[in-house]
Formats: sequence, C-alpha cells, structure tokens
Amino acid sequence: MSIRHKAHPWHGIEPGENSPTVVTAFIEIVPTDSIKYEIDKDSGYLKIDRPQKFSNMIPTLYGFIPQTYCAEQVAEYAELKSGKKVTKGDGDPLDICVLSERSVTHGDILVQAVPIGGFRLLDDGEADDKIIAVMKGDEFYRQWNDVSDCPKSYIDRLKHYFLTYKHLPSDHAVCEITHVYNREEAHEVIVRAIADYQHHYGYYTT
Repeated sequence: MSIRHKAHPWHGIEPGENSPTVVTAFIEIVPTDSIKYEIDKDSGYLKIDRPQKFSNMIPTLYGFIPQTYCAEQVAEYAELKSGKKVTKGDGDPLDICVLSERSVTHGDILVQAVPIGGFRLLDDGEADDKIIAVMKGDEFYRQWNDVSDCPKSYIDRLKHYFLTYKHLPSDHAVCEITHVYNREEAHEVIVRAIADYQHHYGYYTT
C-alpha cells in the first residue's frame, strides 16, 4: 500500500503549484450544514465547533487554503489597506468561500478554486480575511473573473453571514468588514498568508 497515512489537511497538502491564481481549498462546511465544522489542528480531522445559532447558513462552500497562516504579514497588510489598528492575524489558516453551481453534499474534500476577490474582516482587532473564489471549471461561475462581476446581493449575503453567525442580536458586535477587495488584492493576501505559514511552520511537502 503506497499511502499509509492520510495527509494533514492544513500541513500535508500544498496550496497549489499555480497559487495564488488557482489554489487548493479544503472544504469544511457546505450550505446545507446546520453544524459548523472546523479542522482539528492537532489531528487533522473535522470536529464539531458548534451548532449554527440561526436559520441562516453559509451561502457557499467554506474552508481554508492549506499551508497558509494569518499572522504578521497578513495583519500588516490589513492595517495598511484598512487604515485601522490591526493587532495581529487570527492565527488560523486563510479562509476561503468557493462558489459553485453544483450542489456539494459534504465537506472534508479538496476543491480547485480560482480566487476573484475577498473581504477584510476584523474580528476584535484581528485580521480574519475571507477569500472569495469560484470552483475551477464551474460552468456558470467561471464567467466571474473578479469580485466586481458578482451581484452586490450575493456579496451582501456573505457579509451578513460572517457578521452574524457567532453572535446573538443582543451581543456587542466585535466583527467589522472594512471593505470588499478585488482579485489582485486577494492574490496579495494569499501570498502573504503563505509567507506567514512558511515563517512559522517552515516548508512542507506532500
């Protein structure tokens, strides 16, 4: 048997040889999930983070780009572009939302994705960027080359989810989306997140 162990989704899978133009995304949750799953950083298995608090669910496939890390370089760029004080990166892999015309029924899968933009989310002063991408080869969404091609209502749905999914209406809001950015800026965020990973964890190969 040539493969004896499952690769760790964060450390054992490369972000893609053509990144940041095309990246590998590890999908944790899909739009039908009523439970928020996330990777267990030690074991590499999906774990239950919490039930979704509200009826609204993630509008896209959602996960992260392997061998990325939101730390100093990502935070520095967030502060530069937002003009706000950013204390640090959130200490997680770089999040990615992947649009697809087709229904994907479960997470724990890899997807080739084409970044078209993103939005800069500050969570209690920490950089927590969300890359927006389309599934490579998707018959419909491949027409979108930049976030400017997306209807505003679609972006608003994504923004609403990330601004509300952790908090009750009466909670004091600590999340802020400073702005939506284009493909070029998304590429820079990805490059910086890969550099942050390499600085903290070194180089890994599959």
